[in-house]
Amino acid sequence: LKLVCFVSSVLIFCEFLIYYVVIFQCRWPEVKGGAHMGKKETSTSVLKAIILADTHLLGEIKGHWLDKLRREWQMERSFQTALWLLQPDIVFILGDAFDEGKWSSPQAWADDVRRFHKMFKHPVSTELVVIVGNHDIGFHYEMTTYKVNRFEKVFNFTSGKLITRKGINFVIVNSVAMEGDGCAVCRTSEAKLVALSHKLNCSQQKLNHSDKRCSDVEKLPASEPILLQHYPLYRKSDAECSGEDSAPPEEKNIPFKEKYDVLSQEASQKLIWWFHPRLILSGHTHSACEVLHAGKIPEISVPSFSWRNRNNPSFIMGSITPTDFSLQKCFLPYESRVFAIYCAAGALLVVLILAHFQLLTPPFYFAQRLISKHKA
Repeated sequence: LKLVCFVSSVLIFCEFLIYYVVIFQCRWPEVKGGAHMGKKETSTSVLKAIILADTHLLGEIKGHWLDKLRREWQMERSFQTALWLLQPDIVFILGDAFDEGKWSSPQAWADDVRRFHKMFKHPVSTELVVIVGNHDIGFHYEMTTYKVNRFEKVFNFTSGKLITRKGINFVIVNSVAMEGDGCAVCRTSEAKLVALSHKLNCSQQKLNHSDKRCSDVEKLPASEPILLQHYPLYRKSDAECSGEDSAPPEEKNIPFKEKYDVLSQEASQKLIWWFHPRLILSGHTHSACEVLHAGKIPEISVPSFSWRNRNNPSFIMGSITPTDFSLQKCFLPYESRVFAIYCAAGALLVVLILAHFQLLTPPFYFAQRLISKHKA
């Protein structure tokens, strides 16, 4: 009975309670002016958003069943615990929800989607927005209309879609389609982005009756948009990135390949010209990074949410208003520390079993006899 209680306690802590212990320490950041508002006013005007990326649910081709079981349990417990403790208004997943969406047969895709909905189930009060990544529909040369439509049907995703919550504009971008080669998916995606850019620009201008281009345009909140996409905007490498969850030192100086690791310079410049965003959130690299574009536009690369890609996954907590935002990182349990707890518990268990069966007694008697002879 003692043995069962000991093993059960270790398992319950490492596989369940540890997520509450760690995520309980995370706090929503305060936006400027939040201190001058009452609690009721703050809760109604500030949008609480959780941003995570690259969950990479394993598929039937490369995914071992034990690896699937372990990684999906970790992500499910982390996500459900975060929802329960933090109660966000909206959650964004910045692409690569699946690892093998680019290869999946209809049956495998249906199974992956079923597991995803189980892991990331959420209450009606929390909205979930999933953005497309290269592993969901393939890199540009693998991307097809069928794969894009399959993803859009499940997640109600459309490139060039605007999501407005509490007066805050979020622009959803299919960054895989920003190749610039005029492919069918790319043309459609860019046309939607240009039309949305026109709407946002007209909404931010003061009413001018002489400007006929904006006379028939639907007015949107005048808030500068936040760009959400999978690929980061162009940067040479991760050499300037810092922090404990940035890329390893041996990888930081490896140059990024345009249209593969990051968007091309041309596509990046287009997005900045079209939208003049106040913040850009991206994933794909599996490591954290913060860069400034044009000297004033911050981009946050969100690290992977999966322990398969990192020892220290995390997600971003954002308190956002129409005019300001504040971000805070919430780290999940380090897998190395969980293994250390298991190893320590295993060693202690071995000692307790040996002591129980009095297998540790002979060495003690032998040492006692040696001491007695020495004294004699």
